[in-house]
Amino acid sequence: MAEFETVRRSSAGVRTAQIDQGLRAHMNKVYGTMSVGMLITALAAWAISGLAVTTDPSLAVAQIGADKYLNSFGAAIYTSPLRWVIMFAPLAFVFGLSAGINRLSEAAAQLTFYAFAAVMGLSLSSIFLVFTGYSIVQTFLITAIAFAGLSLYGYTTKKDISGWGSFLIMGLIGLIVAMVVNIFLASPAVQFAISAIGVLIFAGLTAYDTQRIKTQYLEMVNAGAGDWLGKAAIMGALNLYLDFINLFMFLLQFLGNRE
Repeated sequence: MAEFETVRRSSAGVRTAQIDQGLRAHMNKVYGTMSVGMLITALAAWAISGLAVTTDPSLAVAQIGADKYLNSFGAAIYTSPLRWVIMFAPLAFVFGLSAGINRLSEAAAQLTFYAFAAVMGLSLSSIFLVFTGYSIVQTFLITAIAFAGLSLYGYTTKKDISGWGSFLIMGLIGLIVAMVVNIFLASPAVQFAISAIGVLIFAGLTAYDTQRIKTQYLEMVNAGAGDWLGKAAIMGALNLYLDFINLFMFLLQFLGNRE
């Protein structure tokens, strides 16, 4: 961040204007790609949850509420061993895209990101069976407002927050370990603590990742790697997308009303 401001101030007026204009275009692409991914995820989750449920008892495989049943498709994706594949498929996409970004064209990387967003929608579709639609929409709007504020802070702050990275990553690793342990403990108190810590970690990561995307833009421009900016925007969109999704899911544990 300090490097960005130093180079920007020492540049000639035209050069400074070019950097600012290029950065705005880069960030617009990051947020635009992320927004399309979020829309794909939301539509996929809503559509798949609708296909998985029936009100016809003759088609029911399992009852999940008053006059609401899982059909054979719903039972396959939510109660069979296939659910583990669906659960971990988004993680495989993230690792695959991160490892293969250098070999993919920009168009292929963007298409992979959108495919990942659709698979994430499949993975998250069960929330429409667990929580009320109103609470999901309410939590999404709260998350969007919080995310916008945190990302704006990361973009505009003059303070270098790159030092947050190691602390947040260590916290994230600890959080994952706690979540795995609580699968066996099934403790409501531990789950509450996990949700609270998760909100704090991903709030910090939202600001941190935004500033990192901004700094990386300058580094790539100065290194003459402008041809990589398109892929960098896609990876930036992926990072912010994951921050948003995780922030939303942890907030839903607090704010969501269950069916």
